[in-house]
Amino acid sequence: MIESAELDGPLALSVAIMYERGLGEESLWAGYLQILPFQEDLPLVWPLEDLDSLLSGTEIHKDVKKDHGLVYEDWEENIVPLTSLLPENVDPGSFGIKEYLAAKSLIASRSFEIDDYHGWGMVPLADLFNHKTGEEDVHFTAELPHSESDSEADETDNSDATDEDEPSKEEEDSSMLQDDVSSLEMIMVKNVPAGAEVYNTYGLIGNAALLHRYGFTELDNLYNIVNIDLDLVTEWSTSSFTTLYTRARLSLFKKLGYNSEYFEVSPTGEPETELLMLLNILLLPDDTYNKLDQTGDCVSKEGREITIGKHKVVFGESCSSDVLLTDGVCEALLAIVDKRESLYGTSSSLEDDVVRVESCVLPRDRRLYHSLVLRVSERRILEKLRSNVRERLGEVSGGKRRKKMNSKILARA
Repeated sequence: MIESAELDGPLALSVAIMYERGLGEESLWAGYLQILPFQEDLPLVWPLEDLDSLLSGTEIHKDVKKDHGLVYEDWEENIVPLTSLLPENVDPGSFGIKEYLAAKSLIASRSFEIDDYHGWGMVPLADLFNHKTGEEDVHFTAELPHSESDSEADETDNSDATDEDEPSKEEEDSSMLQDDVSSLEMIMVKNVPAGAEVYNTYGLIGNAALLHRYGFTELDNLYNIVNIDLDLVTEWSTSSFTTLYTRARLSLFKKLGYNSEYFEVSPTGEPETELLMLLNILLLPDDTYNKLDQTGDCVSKEGREITIGKHKVVFGESCSSDVLLTDGVCEALLAIVDKRESLYGTSSSLEDDVVRVESCVLPRDRRLYHSLVLRVSERRILEKLRSNVRERLGEVSGGKRRKKMNSKILARA
């Protein structure tokens, strides 16, 4: 049925799970399916009220709501037509929208892309391992079947072999295991002390991706980020200047080769260089803007060059953040960070959220807990950005004051 519908990847695996669940006890996988939860508690399966109350302002709020719509479209387009093809011993109720969401949640949190040959699959042994970011102990893989050319080469190489060269029973068993493409290899990638928990990993990803894809977060995650949408920057610029002014500057930004719709803030609170470039463009004097606008699509270095302080900056080339962090850019960043922070609402501060995390009781408050951990991790990054910018403003202001004082001293001398 999957092949005739030309399905592959996670979509095909979703159909397989629903089909096997629809078979009930007749399924060869009944034992495995019975020990699985009906669904994993990913935001994908949360009610819309929970999404709005718990995830508002976070990196994944809009994405998860968009996912809901896309999953429903997938179900209508690809799953519903299959119900007419089901055999009598498969319960058609196992192909409903709730069942499809449940299957998607299991796949997101438990499946593996084994290799190019096997594709995606549920691996009963592998899903026993918990995830730990950056701490992989075990890795799963499967070898591809030998190609025909390899087999032919083996036959040629062994054509002169004698009976004395025939492998022993033990060697045959070992060879059969190695060549069995239906088996999966579990490889320890480092030494683990006896009695310690063995971890798998989904990769080096932050809490937003962990909660979105797998339904949990980590308090000590070192890979968190926050994004600042272009819309927020546009909103700030429009309130500071005019809509026409903002549109013109954004047009130049794109003409110079930039096209980001959002800008990343690193775990240490460092803003993406492209955001600093945009803010500098928004704050350019009119004469500099007009010159750039006339030569914005010019490929020459000179046509894309401006002076910031004592430094030459060429748009489209790498540049130190220190050069781009002018007083005006710093003030703009502080205003934009406040706008980004306001998306979480005004009912609780960062400190309030930290207290609420500590008071959560698991598993009762699971959704609240992981939502708060995500909020706290994001708000801490915004606070680091705010602190970095204020420190930068202090350094610049302090430098200017020292320069003025030195000038006065020299004048008196």
